[in-house]
Amino acid sequence: MDEEQLFADLAERLRVAHLRVAEMHAPDSEKSNVLRHLLVISDASKHDLKRASERLDAFLADLDLRPPSLPESD
Repeated sequence: MDEEQLFADLAERLRVAHLRVAEMHAPDSEKSNVLRHLLVISDASKHDLKRASERLDAFLADLDLRPPSLPESD
C-alpha cells in the first residue's frame, strides 16, 4: 500500500473510531480516557503512518472487546 493510500485508509478508520467513541455509553471519565488514547494515535499519524495504523488496529481490537454498556439513566 503506498503512503497516500495508507493515509486515506487511516483517516477513514480514525473517523470511524472517533464516531464509535462518541457513541460509547460509559462514564465520562472512562470515555475521556478512551478519547485521549485515540487523540494520541491521531497525533502519531502525523509522524509515522504505519505505526499509527498498527496502534489504531490495537485500539479498535480493544474497543471491540469492551462489553456493551447500557445507556446512562437520567
